[in-house]
Amino acid sequence: MMSAETVLEVANLCVGVGAQGEGASLVRDVSFSMRRGEIVGVVGESGCGKSMTALAIADLLPVGVTSSADRLSFEGVDLTTADRRTALRTRGLNQAVVFQDPQASLNPALKLGTQMTEAVMHHQRLPRASALRRAAENLSEVKIAGAEQRLREYPYQLSGGMRQRAMIAMGLMMSPSLLIADEPTTALDVTVQADVMRMLRRLNAEHETAILLVSHHIALLQQVCSRILVMYAGELVEDLPSVSLVKDARHPYTRALIASVPSLAHDPSRRLVTIPGTLPDPGARGDGCPFRNRCNEADERCDIAPPLTRAGDHRVACWRAEENAHA
Repeated sequence: MMSAETVLEVANLCVGVGAQGEGASLVRDVSFSMRRGEIVGVVGESGCGKSMTALAIADLLPVGVTSSADRLSFEGVDLTTADRRTALRTRGLNQAVVFQDPQASLNPALKLGTQMTEAVMHHQRLPRASALRRAAENLSEVKIAGAEQRLREYPYQLSGGMRQRAMIAMGLMMSPSLLIADEPTTALDVTVQADVMRMLRRLNAEHETAILLVSHHIALLQQVCSRILVMYAGELVEDLPSVSLVKDARHPYTRALIASVPSLAHDPSRRLVTIPGTLPDPGARGDGCPFRNRCNEADERCDIAPPLTRAGDHRVACWRAEENAHA
């Protein structure tokens, strides 16, 4: 049962190709929850299922991809059993999504003000003048100067960093309780990335907005998230507090991700650490641990998929988890 502080509860979320998910399985049995005001990161290689998980929660999966779950509860409403109208209104009023490519997400033929005010004018029946005032306030809050003028401009007139900030400001127009940010800094340079992360943390602190932050950049997530979900081949393999990431990661994949992060202290005469091999094909993963063919710790136990087991505030799916906890 959800507590008053629980914003999102996901139980055994699956995503597959086809009307009934009868094709390739893209996400399998992912379960987690989020509290109000919490920032949770989802990390993994490209193709691991992290974006599909986020899109399934927001009901924004592409055509031909479907999802199912034992429970997908948001703000106390189980969206798996709610009627379509209730589910749409619950998500529309309380969820927002920021995509990784703002240039593709913004309509190039419409001015920024028109796009930012559409949701509040529709859902909250806010007059256009009031909606524009709120939009200008939100642009100012994300440190875009000359907000009123920017609302009269087209997306192409904004820089990449400004477009991403505008997307975040747009997502906050409805004062959502959950913001899903899918790779929000991918197309930005390092300086702007840092600015966007600082802004997300500030907005989270000031508005108590829960943020589900999807990224392949594990070091970046460690800086801003309270908890990190590690996904591999469509499965959740580790869930741990970010403060435990470096010293107490127990899944070999999580450890490999951490080891592969470049460091300024790295000896240039030595090769950078990489993870050998590639992700398994979604249609041919078998029944064992999905990481076993790339893992230097694999043994005969790994021919059977390990369950995701809990130890305190830490969950991990590895037969060697207890051994790695003391390594």
